[in-house]
Amino acid sequence: MRILGINALFHDPAAALVIDGRTVAAAEEERFSRRKHGKRPVPFAAWELPERAAAWCLTRAGLRPRDLDAVAYSYDPRLARPAAELGLDDPWDPLRQTYAREAPGFLRSVLPGLDPGIVRFVPHHMAHAASSAFGAPDAGDSSVLVLDGRGERASHLAAHRTGDRLEALYAQELPHSLGLVYEELTEHLGFLRSSDEFKVMALASHGTPRMLAELRRYVHPTGDGGFRATGVPWVELCAPRGPDEPWTREHADVAASAQAVLEETLLDLVRWLHGRTHDDTLTLAGGVALNCVANSRIAREGPFSRVWVQPAAGDAGTALGGALLLAAEEGEDPEPMPGADLGRDWSDAELGAWLKTAGVPFERPADIAATVARTLADNGIVAWFQGRSEYGPRALGHRSLLAHPGHAGNLERLNDVKGREQFRPVAPMVLAERAAEIFDGPLPSPYMLFVHDVVPEWRERVPAVVHVDGTARIQTVDAGREPLVARVLGEFERLTGLPVVVNTSLNTAGRPMVDDPRDALECFGSSPVDLLAIGPYAVRRPGFFAAGGGEVAR
Repeated sequence: MRILGINALFHDPAAALVIDGRTVAAAEEERFSRRKHGKRPVPFAAWELPERAAAWCLTRAGLRPRDLDAVAYSYDPRLARPAAELGLDDPWDPLRQTYAREAPGFLRSVLPGLDPGIVRFVPHHMAHAASSAFGAPDAGDSSVLVLDGRGERASHLAAHRTGDRLEALYAQELPHSLGLVYEELTEHLGFLRSSDEFKVMALASHGTPRMLAELRRYVHPTGDGGFRATGVPWVELCAPRGPDEPWTREHADVAASAQAVLEETLLDLVRWLHGRTHDDTLTLAGGVALNCVANSRIAREGPFSRVWVQPAAGDAGTALGGALLLAAEEGEDPEPMPGADLGRDWSDAELGAWLKTAGVPFERPADIAATVARTLADNGIVAWFQGRSEYGPRALGHRSLLAHPGHAGNLERLNDVKGREQFRPVAPMVLAERAAEIFDGPLPSPYMLFVHDVVPEWRERVPAVVHVDGTARIQTVDAGREPLVARVLGEFERLTGLPVVVNTSLNTAGRPMVDDPRDALECFGSSPVDLLAIGPYAVRRPGFFAAGGGEVAR
């Protein structure tokens, strides 16, 4: 079957294409529209669809809308209840539900030739669960935990995968929501709600959880697979912060307290789930699963021997999950994700044509990996644009900014380049076989979704990637899957003695990750980056701004 998955209703609109159980393509609309998260999660935007992402997925496979057998829309309005009945203050939610019910007609309008009768509504949290349970490699019979802000009427799902069947075990009904509580704090601390929750997680490491006892009154597990999480009086715990105001120790302490109570509650949910299933493997999805600090505590203290997190754990991942779930229900065997590199790519000839059209001086070195490693060893910053773009919020060696980890000042330097807060950390890339020498935590970690303690003797050697609490959010690189990145790491170690390179996303604050060559050139031209490695080509900063450019050095 040819199944197109669509996520659209709340935020992070995305599309994914699954053919005969195999994931062929997946992309987020923000990468095409250049609007962060695609849109804001408000009812007035609920009609907006990932039309460009969907069209690209079909083009990638050589299909037209009429060739599809099914479309999975990752929300089922038939399961929804009025927001007021759920205890939510959302007076315009009826508009959102109307848009959801009319989604088949809207899809036909943006995908001409599509039969609206093949559109099937998939429960939101089941789509999340399928993205993880079926997306994980070698999962087999396994447990699934989903946590986010909200779905139709719940904010959480515990489920069990048996073969190609998913069984729901427990769902926590709204208004109780760990995701919404964290969103409320995000806004209280002056960050953008439903966007900047990761900043709260980063800020938490600068504080102490001295407000934990008070928070437990409002957020705590109930012991039966559910929890209570609503009504936190944030203003009584600390003064709100304005978006442009400096953060204080009080702000860091409330963030640390919220992070701690989240972790406690998640551990209880995980233990309850294991008590029901006795599985070895736990897979996680939903926006809360992007909290890599909590994930690491689950892996370290929880009862499961293996924890796998969907790299597109947020709502974007439900496009893939919905399609995989329909495939399984139709008797097909859904295959695990081949990786997170499921987006657009360009041939070497196409990239060269882009550079010539832009009139940019460039060269084609004998080995782009060696050229990049030398630039990094000389403490240059490299914009790295290679292969298919990533699905999900993490730069995983395809659309990255790379730097030398041995200079502590490179953390501040990169945050300046990206125009973001100085408390934000950057991440290390390391070859999978070298990771255990330097980092203590769940391995392998290919999707940058866990934090690891940096071995003490390495902290002074790679200070740029060591967070204030002595941890790092690492990405392990498998040379078999990522040979070009592995060559950069190997050559950099030969030059510097360090088997680690700084990796952060190729974008600037408030903008989506770079996706196409134009994005890469615009980002490179507007940021103090020394080298753009785009396919096999190298664009150097002095040449980029040279008058009368456009000549090619061979």
